[in-house]
Amino acid sequence: MELVDNMKYTHELNGDIAIFKLDGNMLGTPENNQIKNDIIDYLDKGIHKFVLDLSELKHINSTGLGVFITILTKIKSKNGEMVLCNPSQSIANLMKITKLTSVFLILHNIEEAINHFKP
Repeated sequence: MELVDNMKYTHELNGDIAIFKLDGNMLGTPENNQIKNDIIDYLDKGIHKFVLDLSELKHINSTGLGVFITILTKIKSKNGEMVLCNPSQSIANLMKITKLTSVFLILHNIEEAINHFKP
């Protein structure tokens, strides 16, 4: 089975929370740089809370996981926080196998992720 790297994403603000919805396969392409740039733009505008909705993300490889780590590092360097939510079973298993569940907060759905940021 050949995977085509066709990851797309949308993003929007929900109050002071930037929500990114990822779709497709995150295998290492220019979209990975674009998502980093969009997150930096939000950080520069004073947005420090991020949710990455993985519900439509079908596959991710080590390059994609590296992008998540890079994004998290950039966000934390600005005293921000990032939450992942809605991973598929295969992506959730990959996070467990790679021990990234100790690095990322992974929640079940978008509502949980948004509520996480409420006082």
